[in-house]
Amino acid sequence: MNQSKLLNLILLLSFGFTSQLYSQNKEIPLWKTIPGSIEATDYKENSIYDNEGVIKGIDKVSQPTLTIFLADQDKSNGTSVIICPGGGYGHLAINKEGYKVAKWFNSLGISAFVLKYRLPSDLTMKDKSIGPLQDAQEAVRMIRRNADKWHLDATKIGIMGFSAGGHLAATLSTHYLDKIYDTKDTVSARPDFSILIYPVISMEDGITHKGSKENLLGANASKEMTDKYSNEKQVDSNTPKAFLVHATDDKTVPVENTINYYLALKEHKVLGEMHLYENGGHGFGLGIEGTHKDWPKACETWLIANGFMQKP
Repeated sequence: MNQSKLLNLILLLSFGFTSQLYSQNKEIPLWKTIPGSIEATDYKENSIYDNEGVIKGIDKVSQPTLTIFLADQDKSNGTSVIICPGGGYGHLAINKEGYKVAKWFNSLGISAFVLKYRLPSDLTMKDKSIGPLQDAQEAVRMIRRNADKWHLDATKIGIMGFSAGGHLAATLSTHYLDKIYDTKDTVSARPDFSILIYPVISMEDGITHKGSKENLLGANASKEMTDKYSNEKQVDSNTPKAFLVHATDDKTVPVENTINYYLALKEHKVLGEMHLYENGGHGFGLGIEGTHKDWPKACETWLIANGFMQKP
């Protein structure tokens, strides 16, 4: 093969690989018409990058999307997970608690969808307390509607969240029946399981993360709203099974958030598994150092035990 033909072949293969990668990680809009939205021309989404030009976070999100990470066809087990990054309902840690986690799921044969959910704001929403939940409900419905197209099992759709994203995941798990927007079909918004990593669960003073509470419910939330979004109080026998992770020395989101949610699951005879680590603080993502770095392996074991993936 001469040099010119070899170069053309390399370019063709490179283009094919790039196109495949792009299609696997395609970002799609969640809504045709966003419910309860207010047009605010000065409210512009902003991306934050690290020193190497890699995206770290996003704030001022008003146009929700799903970024698709489909598992390879020959490895896929049909399970999918929607990932809700954390950030106190003020920004999204979209890479550490989103894209990196999606790639980890793909390595297990699980498809993942990173949810760029709307960050609550009175400037862009008629009711900011329901905006993120609307997005989470619609994300589950969208994946269920497209399960055949994406070669997924419509009965194995999970929701995962970190920190405030964990609050959103727990809110969906306990408020999936809430009728908070008009939908033309009867597709269920109930996730089949949840994975909650150092989650904000409660809105109660003394245990909540104050920034998350204020961003979602406002500075002077009523007792009614506080109780409604304290998800440990909303668990019932139909709440999806859960895998929970927290570090005991978390000074941002107290470990009692996870403990109280687990106890509520236990009270209602919902299956749950809780991993509490001696140290790790807050925001450790897939694990950095210390004992908590092994939580992904424990989660993998739990997914296998519950039939959401096969043994490697």
